[in-house]
This record gives sequence, C-alpha cells and structure tokens, in this order.
Amino acid sequence: MAGFRLGPDDSEISQQSRAAPADLISDDDRSVAADSWSIKSDYGSTLDDDQRHADAAEDLSAANLRAPSDYSSDKEEPDSDGVTSMLGLQSYWDAAYADELVNFREHGHAGEVWFGADVMEVVASWTKTLCIDVSQGRMPNHVDNSKSESVEQGHKFLSGWSVLDIGTGNGLLLQELSKQGFSDLTGIDYSEGAIDLARNLADRDGLANIHFLVDDILETKLERQFQLVVDKGTLDAIGLHPDGAIKRLIYWDSVSRLMAPGGILVITSCNSTKEELVQEVENFNQRRIGVTQDQEGCKDTAPQLQYLSHVRTYPTFMFGGSVGSRVATVAFLRN
Repeated sequence: MAGFRLGPDDSEISQQSRAAPADLISDDDRSVAADSWSIKSDYGSTLDDDQRHADAAEDLSAANLRAPSDYSSDKEEPDSDGVTSMLGLQSYWDAAYADELVNFREHGHAGEVWFGADVMEVVASWTKTLCIDVSQGRMPNHVDNSKSESVEQGHKFLSGWSVLDIGTGNGLLLQELSKQGFSDLTGIDYSEGAIDLARNLADRDGLANIHFLVDDILETKLERQFQLVVDKGTLDAIGLHPDGAIKRLIYWDSVSRLMAPGGILVITSCNSTKEELVQEVENFNQRRIGVTQDQEGCKDTAPQLQYLSHVRTYPTFMFGGSVGSRVATVAFLRN
C-alpha cells in the first residue's frame, strides 16, 4: 500500500507559513523547512495564465473549495489557511540552488537527492521495466517482480522513448534514467539555478544527450509531447504553495497536454498516497469530460488518464492499525 501523508506539527507549520524573500531566508530556515517535511522538490510556480487561473478558480468554487482572491504572485506571504510551506515558493528554490551551485563550483558536490538515492534508483529501474512491458504490448498491473530484459534489449526498447522530467532540479533522476537505457531526455525547472546546476553536472558526467530548459510546468512553453513524463516531488511542492489547490488543477491540465497518446506519467510523492493520487486523476478526468461536453457538446466520456501500476516494494510501517510507506510512486496511462 502506498504512503501516508507525513506533515509537520503545529509549531513547524507556523514557522513555515512565515516565508521570507530569498535574500532573507537563512540556511537554518531552509534546513528546518526541508527536514520537517522530509521532501525536497524541484518545483514551485511563478505567475500563471489568467484564463487558466479563472478556470481553476471556477472548478474550486464548484467543489466548494476556497479560491484565493489574489493570485498575482507566489512571493507573497502564505496565508494561514491550509497547509503551506516555503518549499512551495520559487524564492525558496532559487536560494537553495544558488547555494548548491556554490557548493558544486567549490567542492564538486552534486547536491541532495530528493527522497534519497534508494528511492531514485527504484523509480528509475521500475520505470524502465514498466516502459519495456508497454513497448511489448503488455499492460501490467504489477511490474515489481517482472523479469528484466538484458541491457542490450532494454536499450532497444527504450531508445525511442522521449522523456520529460518535471521539476528536474539537479537532473540526477534523468542521469539515472540514462543509465537504464533512455536516451531522449529533457528536464525542465522554473529555477534558473537548478537548470544551471543540472547542465554542469551532466557536462561533468559526459551525458550530452540530456537537455535542460528553464520552463514552468504551469505555464509551459513546450510544444512537444513526450512518451514518458516523470515527477519526483514536484506536485508535492506545488501543493505547499498558498494557492496550491488552484495550482494542482492547472498542473494536471498541463501535464496531460505534454503526454503523447499512449504515454505514461510516473509520479513520486511523499505527501499523497497512491489512493489519493488516483482520486486526483479521477477528479481531473471528470472535470475534463464536463468541460468538453459544455464546449463541444460531445458525448465522449472516456478518461484521459487512467491508473496503470504503482511501486509495491518500498519499506512499510504501521500507523493507526494500517500499513503504509513514506513514499508512493504511481504510473498513469494517457488514452
């Protein structure tokens, strides 16, 4: 079973809700925020398109959720309603990656691996097996124990897959996917510092096949569609923004448009369980069907995204009589 949401206690929430501008955030503040949430994501958000904001606000209103009155900036102080954190702000990540760039240039450090190296390796190897199965016409609901193809066979199946990493940060997940046999690799992040670090690391490690772009998933300028889209912590950080509810609605619309028909989304989260992610996708499908019928009068009720599989091998723990894990990795198929 997928993981439970692990949040900070009340005092930590209070401390995190008073986010400061980038030049006022101390190293101690960044450490407290990251440690208390146990996540390190590579994404927040910048200004969003007015129409998409209006559409998302309307969806929230229909769902009886509170829509903020002013959505003009993510550098405002988060309000006290809901669970927010400085990890949802661009100012936090710009400052964090500025520090990591200094560490790289002075000491050669690659920076932190969000969720840890073990989780990153699981995500990469599990995604490889999943994509090979799909390439061979198998639509698995359990791939953890599947027999892996040889390296040569894996490269044959994976070389044609185009891959997009949303909120790539230092780009280490793409490096791991490259080792698994993927070759058409693109990473985006709205933080210029993150992209600068990722490019430097890829150049140092001789991975010229990985391309990095400064781009905001909520306002993406990408016109290409990808067969595989990966997200490790990005949706978590979006949800920590004070306007996180609206931003999550826009996220699903943007991601689905970047996925090629028959493409796969692999999302890793420590703030949402597998069941919560599946429900969020179902809600997206219902909103899309409603909008399509209203605008075009069509009767198409097929879901755009559907659950495909999830990782079942993460360590588990008992809480409140239920079994869960700290991380959930779930795959969705675009119809």
